[in-house]
Amino acid sequence: MMNSSDVLVIGGGLVGTAVAYGLAREGLKVGVLDEGDDAFRASRGNFGLVWVQGKGYGMSPYATWTRGSATRWPMLREYLLGETDIDVQLQQPGGFHFCFSETEWQERAARLQAIRDDLNGDYPFEMIGHAELKRRLPAVGPQVIGASYSPMDGHANPLKLLRALHTACGKRGVKMTSGVRAQRIERDGSGFVVDAGGQRFHAGRVVLAAGLGNRTLAPQVGIHAPVAPNRGQVLIAERVAHFLDFPTTYVRQTDEGTVQIGDSMEDVGFNDGVTADVVSHIAWRGVRSFPALGEVKLVRAWGALRVLSPDGFPIYQQSATCPGAYVVTCHSGVTLAAAHALRVAPWIARDVAPAGIEHFSGERFLQTDKVFTHGH
Repeated sequence: MMNSSDVLVIGGGLVGTAVAYGLAREGLKVGVLDEGDDAFRASRGNFGLVWVQGKGYGMSPYATWTRGSATRWPMLREYLLGETDIDVQLQQPGGFHFCFSETEWQERAARLQAIRDDLNGDYPFEMIGHAELKRRLPAVGPQVIGASYSPMDGHANPLKLLRALHTACGKRGVKMTSGVRAQRIERDGSGFVVDAGGQRFHAGRVVLAAGLGNRTLAPQVGIHAPVAPNRGQVLIAERVAHFLDFPTTYVRQTDEGTVQIGDSMEDVGFNDGVTADVVSHIAWRGVRSFPALGEVKLVRAWGALRVLSPDGFPIYQQSATCPGAYVVTCHSGVTLAAAHALRVAPWIARDVAPAGIEHFSGERFLQTDKVFTHGH
């Protein structure tokens, strides 16, 4: 068949292309179906953080999984740079989460300490007051009373990452089919047939990395993936002189000098628009963090839909009823890119599960007596 591959990845965003790149590195013939920019693409709204601190509260295996990805990120950067000459501008100097009240400071300390306790102490962070924070970040505002800092954190350029992954996939022979939406998946004697955009694609294995599209695709291969949209709005300010050496949860300066200010978490269905009230609040919080931002010009704003499971953690699962079909979905496409390329892809290629991945099966959401709280 013309549209035949060893593995077909449905989804051409950060998650899908990271998996496809890793599969191609394993020597497999890989196809990717990319719906294109008409889709509710989460990749275009990413804040660019490679972030560990605070993640895994209530599910310590996710803290371990996230940290494992962050430690593999330098390897992914070097692979992509060597194959594409695209530098994704990874920096991992550590990161700060700002607190604007004593209550926030105490809650943050308790949250991080709970994760540290779950990991038997192996979770570096420190809580620092305003004076020490001012020494490390001279531009920080007086309303920031303190912060948590962890050396585990960093950031990268998410647009360059997506470009590098697409370029690397192309160089390794991945066949990218754009502008098509997968609609139906069926088993056949030697794998799977996927109907998309009036075309049929055949593969021995299929990986569902379609973000919000996994809601309808996953049940076709016997997997429960109840993902839902959550909007995040982001602001970009003009290029300014370098003032920030570290990423923070609300403000970061890009490698090109622009300032990214975010973000929001809004349950608004499939509306990915920009709203004045939320943008105003994001800008206000940014100026509280760094008062000098009050003098810079905003150049654009956008909204994008994150992909969230009921508890905020990823879903990684091979189907029990349709072996060879996998779901890979998360809301941290930048942070987890290294895990997807260097751990998830080898799992799919070799059928050897990496340690800890069993915690992320979608079957956990079938436990109807359990209450989830977005502990991502």
